[in-house]
Amino acid sequence: MAARGGIKDLQEAVICSICLASFNNPVILIKCGHNFCRACITQYCKDSKVFPPYPCPQCREPFREGEFQPNRDLRNVVEMTQTIPDLQGKKACEKHEELLKLFCEVDQTPICVVCRESRSHKDHSVVPLDEAAVDYQEQIRSRLESLKKERDKILSYKLSGENTSQELLLQTERQKIVAEFQQLRQFLEEQERLLLAHLEELNKEIEKSRDDYVAKLSEELSSFSSLISEMEQKCQQPASEFLQVRRCEREKFQNPVAFSSDLKWRIWEFSQRNAPLETIMKKAELCPSRSDSLSAVNVTLDPNTAHPRLIVSADRRSVRWERTRQNLPDNPERFNTMACVLGCEGFTSGRRYWEVEVEVEVGRGTCVLGVARASASRKGQISVNSEGGIWAVGCSEDQYWAETSPVQSIPLSPSRGPRRIRVYLDYEQGQVAFFDAGTWDPIFTFPPASFAGERIRPFFRVDVSVQLV
Repeated sequence: MAARGGIKDLQEAVICSICLASFNNPVILIKCGHNFCRACITQYCKDSKVFPPYPCPQCREPFREGEFQPNRDLRNVVEMTQTIPDLQGKKACEKHEELLKLFCEVDQTPICVVCRESRSHKDHSVVPLDEAAVDYQEQIRSRLESLKKERDKILSYKLSGENTSQELLLQTERQKIVAEFQQLRQFLEEQERLLLAHLEELNKEIEKSRDDYVAKLSEELSSFSSLISEMEQKCQQPASEFLQVRRCEREKFQNPVAFSSDLKWRIWEFSQRNAPLETIMKKAELCPSRSDSLSAVNVTLDPNTAHPRLIVSADRRSVRWERTRQNLPDNPERFNTMACVLGCEGFTSGRRYWEVEVEVEVGRGTCVLGVARASASRKGQISVNSEGGIWAVGCSEDQYWAETSPVQSIPLSPSRGPRRIRVYLDYEQGQVAFFDAGTWDPIFTFPPASFAGERIRPFFRVDVSVQLV
């Protein structure tokens, strides 16, 4: 009787709480460990009138659709319980109408005493039905213990994971955020101090230059006022004295330089150093520190890239165009159609500048100078614009233009352009700009580009004479 009670308990333990039938393709909820038929729990989620997560039908623990996995051990238990004979029902053999009192261990099915002697079961191992039930009960209990241990293990993993994640969120992330913002504040305070000190220094120099300029103009104005007054008095005198007016002549006024080109350059460089501040305000993110210093570069020309009509000097500091074409090897680095040459230097970071002196003959000759990607095309008719990997301006005797698409004319003041040009490259900001090296007046600035880690080299297209300064 005890065996019968245990078997009944086992058979009830494999009943799905949704469909109230034996588990069919059972799955276990990962969070709480309860089991259901796969079809039952899937339909339960579809029929639910609440939004995910859904409450477990047994314990109300929230879960999301798909947060379950097949329970193979439970499926095996279900299959075993289905083979246990129903002792209380006292079923009879359908073939011989005898009570099923025996259990064939080979065919795993209840049999009667007549079946035992039949050819089908004569050589099989047979035990009393009660003993078979006890054995199956022990096997099922063993499987159930294994299932419970697996469920407890899942629950412990769940609890451990939740505790660990909570600790990480409350401690590690908080410490990281506090440390980063503390570092950010220190950086901003230091940058503010340095920039304000530099700005104060520049302001003092600007004010001094302004005062000196005004003082010189005031001195000249006083001198001219005295001369004008003296000449007006002479005009009222007799002819003998009036003819002495030439003695009042003086040299033509020369307008003094108000602000030196060096000061203008430093002011522009300071404004570029502060450019990331505007980005910070707009995007609320920290831009890279512009702690890198601006450095002058002594550019030399690479004769291996020079077109055969270009003559590079022995010191590689100047180049000129010749009508006669040199007999040079057409190596991969060399320009073979357009009269171009690259600098030896290549840049992948930092802020640099170099100066170029251009000699243009009256009525003929042009020069294009700037920077180019190391991968820019060298063969055939190349595209001298940013799409072709070249950022440059061109100049002739009285005209400047930007090598854009289409070409953009640059107004000059005075009409004759500068002969000495400063090329400025800021790799990280993707900026290429050109200036009059004598007055520090801007000529042209290209929109920011992305160099994508590629080497950038000085570039020249020449049918005149170019000297690197």
